[in-house]
Amino acid sequence: MSEQVSQSENALTVSTLAALLTQALTEFFPQAVTLDAEITNFKTYPSGHWYFSLTDGDASLSAVMFKGANRLVRLVARDGLKVRVRCEVNFYPPNGRLQLIVKHMTEAGVGDQKAKLEALKAKLIAEGLTDLSRKKPLPTIPRCIGLITSPKGAVIQDMLTILRRRWPLASIRLYSSAVQGDVAPSELTHALKQAASDDFADVLIIGRGGGASEDLSAFNDEQLCRAIATCHIPVISAVGHETDTGLTDLVADIRAATPSQAAEIATPDINDVMRRLSQFEGRLTSRADTLISLAQQRLELATHKLQTAVTQHTQRSRERLRHLESKLVAPTEYIALKRHDVSYLAKRLSQATDQIIKNAHSTLSHLATQLDTLSPLATLGRGYGIVLKGDTETDRSIGSVNDVKEQQPVEIRLKDGRLNATVDTIVKDTP
Repeated sequence: MSEQVSQSENALTVSTLAALLTQALTEFFPQAVTLDAEITNFKTYPSGHWYFSLTDGDASLSAVMFKGANRLVRLVARDGLKVRVRCEVNFYPPNGRLQLIVKHMTEAGVGDQKAKLEALKAKLIAEGLTDLSRKKPLPTIPRCIGLITSPKGAVIQDMLTILRRRWPLASIRLYSSAVQGDVAPSELTHALKQAASDDFADVLIIGRGGGASEDLSAFNDEQLCRAIATCHIPVISAVGHETDTGLTDLVADIRAATPSQAAEIATPDINDVMRRLSQFEGRLTSRADTLISLAQQRLELATHKLQTAVTQHTQRSRERLRHLESKLVAPTEYIALKRHDVSYLAKRLSQATDQIIKNAHSTLSHLATQLDTLSPLATLGRGYGIVLKGDTETDRSIGSVNDVKEQQPVEIRLKDGRLNATVDTIVKDTP
């Protein structure tokens, strides 16, 4: 039977318990204590106060050094610096927070964690894993984008929103992994190798949202860095916020300040692509119109020249006729001469006309080929189809499952005809 709380039992208020804790800390630590620790999560606020954490690798405590005390410090406080501090243990009841108030600080050397990180960084650089020459370019038009991150939280949703807005033509594959904790390095490395083995994605994004330096430590793992360096697929590292930098940022092909920026870097903007295609189509149409106009002008000029030549030849023929008449040429001889002249002129006219028409057909065929290349019908010729509303509405385009209803007729346009169908079931993708 579970123990029940008696109504007669004396209960403490939260304020009373907080006061007892404050009293206990005061009695246990009547004087300032001296600690050897490493600084992490160091921040300076506009007020001049320093806020940071003190850690020995196994435990971490929040600390503050107010402006009046830190102005006397003769060192540059920063993450990874190993220091000796004298501080008071303070418990602040309003927010229930235990905090060390640092009064004095001296340097005790570079922190162990910082030193290990710098040593690994130097090792990777020495091996050439950060060289620009080995970094791979990103694909211009990605068909599939792989995401290596946690499936929980706002980061994955932010990236999916941006990817679907900027380039909805690409498929997205999520390789789920923990992004902090003891298992994070091995899970991230396994997910990356799995993505490389599948070889579906044209580009990979690995990362997580911001956090304390301890939370981002998985992205400083040596095996993960080496897996990124040897991956044949371009990798974008997007760890934390703009000020956060991990070793994966150095070995990756591209470093993004945030996961959202990585999604933008990995994809073109479909609106920009459509605008450029529209511009190309307009320029091609304008060029085709110009070429057709020039061809028509050349045809008219050639026709005029031909007519002029015929007129001139006719005049010469009349002059010759008059000359023959003056010499009383026999009618049969005159008719034979004229027949020869007419045959010659007809042959020249036919040849000139055939050549002009042939040139015009060649030009028009070339332009038609260029127009067909950019036409949506070319897409149908490659095995795709266009789904339109089957009713008589003005806007028949379908861009989302929200544009149609169940039992609504639709028209599927293929390269060699059309199919009439009815929407049986609508299944929406889960965000």
